[in-house]
Amino acid sequence: MSDQVSAVDDILSEYHGLEAQLADPELHNDPAAARRVGKRFNELQPIIQTHSRLAEVRDDREAALEMASEDAEFAAEAKRLAVEEEQLEEKLADLLAPRDPSDGDDIVMEIKSGAGGEEAALFAGELARMYQRYAEKNGFTTEVLGVSESDLGGVKDLTMSVRAKNPSRDGAWSVFKFEGGVHRVQRVPVTESQGRIQTSAAGVLVYPEPDEVEDIEIEDKDLRVDVYRSSGKGGQGVNTTDSAVRLTHLPTGLVVTCQKERSQIQNKARAMQVLAARLKQMQEEETAAAASDSRRSQVRTMDRSERIRTYNFPENRVSDHRIGYKAHNLDAVLGGDMEDLLKALHDVERQERLEAS
Repeated sequence: MSDQVSAVDDILSEYHGLEAQLADPELHNDPAAARRVGKRFNELQPIIQTHSRLAEVRDDREAALEMASEDAEFAAEAKRLAVEEEQLEEKLADLLAPRDPSDGDDIVMEIKSGAGGEEAALFAGELARMYQRYAEKNGFTTEVLGVSESDLGGVKDLTMSVRAKNPSRDGAWSVFKFEGGVHRVQRVPVTESQGRIQTSAAGVLVYPEPDEVEDIEIEDKDLRVDVYRSSGKGGQGVNTTDSAVRLTHLPTGLVVTCQKERSQIQNKARAMQVLAARLKQMQEEETAAAASDSRRSQVRTMDRSERIRTYNFPENRVSDHRIGYKAHNLDAVLGGDMEDLLKALHDVERQERLEAS
């Protein structure tokens, strides 16, 4: 308990300091600094609010207990407040447990078709739409930065960013960080004339896109820059010039494309942001792997070749192999109703955080 009190005192002190900074007009002359301070301020608010409510409940419970011997209603109120106090104590412990430092960040997600040819590309497209639908329903915006489509309208390779609409809410990384890995589908492909079930796969890569990635140094000599005509549909003006940009980072072999903007300069700048974020993620993965071999549950240190989930159409079943989750609502999940699946993953992470704290 004393450790928790000390942690709350430290957070209260930091919170009031951030509050003072936000009230200083000088801070807002530096937009990047203002974003950093505002982001941290918003991250601490749930802790401050829970702590304040817990103090109120404790005071009210003590007052109710003093009157309980004289009035049965006060006795009942004291019992109700005791239950709320216990719930708030658990919530505060959860909020104070060590968290992923990237939970407040936006993300970049890459989806690539794997083994299975055209069927794999169609499935990759369905995964992209699943994430887009979930994001739209839950306070996020998605932006497709680059896409390569298959002949039947599937997705060979797609890159998109996911951002929180409201900066005070949890970041996209906190929600989508569990999605990195190999996703397997079992169904009868549209290209299968004999009605045989086929297994195909698509790979998903998720990494945080922090506000600032200037600490990642990318030298011009390490880059190959290719420009080409964007592949959007409908004959928009974006397709009439070679505005799309493909960056290849020669030391690592990483390839990033961006074709969303009409300007080649804008596409290159956006692609550089994505490349810097990807390189930063690689560095963090290498550091974490070198520091510990025990972080098997951490998505960012998982082998991305690992099969994490299976989507079985004949049984309308979705299975997450990391936590043993199974549900027969595949149609709903692909429609963007991923709440139960993601909650199950978050519950496991929460338990691990509490055990480690």
